[in-house]
Amino acid sequence: MNSAKRFDIIRTIMSVLIALAISFVIIFMVSDQPLEAIKYLLIGPLTNKRSMGNVVESMIPLIFTGTGVCIMFSANQINLAGEGAFHIGGLIASCIAIKVTAGFVSPFAALVCAGLAGALFTVIPAIMKITTTASEMVSSLMINYIALYFGNYMLNNVIGDPKASAASYKLSEASELPVLIQGTRVHLGFIIAIAVAVLGYLFLYRTKMGYELRLAGENEEFARYSGVNIVKVIVLSQILGGFVAGLGGGVEMLSPIYSRFTWTSLLGYGWDAIIICTLAKKNPLYTPFAALFLAYLRTGASIMARRTDVTLEIVQITQGIIILLVVAEQFLSKYKHKIIAKEAKAALKDEEVA
Repeated sequence: MNSAKRFDIIRTIMSVLIALAISFVIIFMVSDQPLEAIKYLLIGPLTNKRSMGNVVESMIPLIFTGTGVCIMFSANQINLAGEGAFHIGGLIASCIAIKVTAGFVSPFAALVCAGLAGALFTVIPAIMKITTTASEMVSSLMINYIALYFGNYMLNNVIGDPKASAASYKLSEASELPVLIQGTRVHLGFIIAIAVAVLGYLFLYRTKMGYELRLAGENEEFARYSGVNIVKVIVLSQILGGFVAGLGGGVEMLSPIYSRFTWTSLLGYGWDAIIICTLAKKNPLYTPFAALFLAYLRTGASIMARRTDVTLEIVQITQGIIILLVVAEQFLSKYKHKIIAKEAKAALKDEEVA
C-alpha cells in the first residue's frame, strides 16, 4: 500500500473519530442521560437479531447508489441524478411487478427494466453537457424532480389503488425477493448489492475502459491527447452509474419491506450516495464498508432516539463533520508530508546500501 492510500485511510478514520467525539460532547450538553444515549448509539444495533437485520437492510440501497455514484464521479462528472434514477427504478420495478406474475420472470424483468430506466435518467445530463455544454450538476438536479413528479403522476393516475391511500396496487408475490435470514427482512438484494460493488471495482480498476474513465476523470486534456474518446467515457460512466442506481431502486421496492409503491417524495439515497462515495474514495470495493458504517450509525441513532431524550439529528451533525474533514485537503496535510518524506529517505538509504 503506497503512502497516499495509507494517508487517505488514516484521515478517514481520524475524521470519523473526531466527528463521533464532537457528537458525544453535544450529547453531554443536551441530554439528561448522556451515557445511556451514547451506549444505545454505539451498541444498540448489536443488542438483538432484529436490530442487526435493520443495519443490513439499510446497507443495501446505500451500496447500490454509492457504487453508482463512484462510477459517475470517477469520470469527474458531478451527476446528481442518482436520486432520480433510484426513484424511477423503484417505480418501473413496481409497474412490472404489478403486471407480471410469472415466477422468476417477474423479479428479473422488473430489475432489468429498473436499471435501464435509471440509466436513461442519468445519461440525459451527460448528453446535455456534450451537446450544449450545460452543467451536468444543474441539469441532473432538475432531472430528479422530473422523476419525482412523474412517479406521483403514475401513482395517482395509472397504478394507484383507489381502495388504498396514496399507494399502488399490490405487487405480485412472485416478484418479492426471498428473505435470507429468518426473523429479519435481510433479502437477496444484499447479495446482489455486494456483487454489484465487486463488479464495479473490477470494471474501474481491472479493465481498459475503467482505466480510461478514471484517467479522463483525473485529467481530461491529458486523456484526450492520449487517444481516449472523452464523449464515450462520459456517456458510458453515466449509463453504468444510472443503471446501478436504478437497479438499487428496483431491489428496494421488491424487498419484503414494501408490498405497494408508496414513494410520494424522494427518499434521499442519492444524496447519501455522495457520503458513501466520499468515504469510499470513489472505489466501489469500499462502498459496503462505508454503507455499513452509515447504516450502523443511523440504526443506533434511531434506537437512541426511541429510548432516550436525544433526537436523530445528532446523526446529521456527525455526517456533516465527517464529510467536511474527509474532503478538507489541509486536514492532516503535515502528517502526509512527513509520511512522504520518511518513505523518500528510506528509499534513498536502500539505494545507498545497494
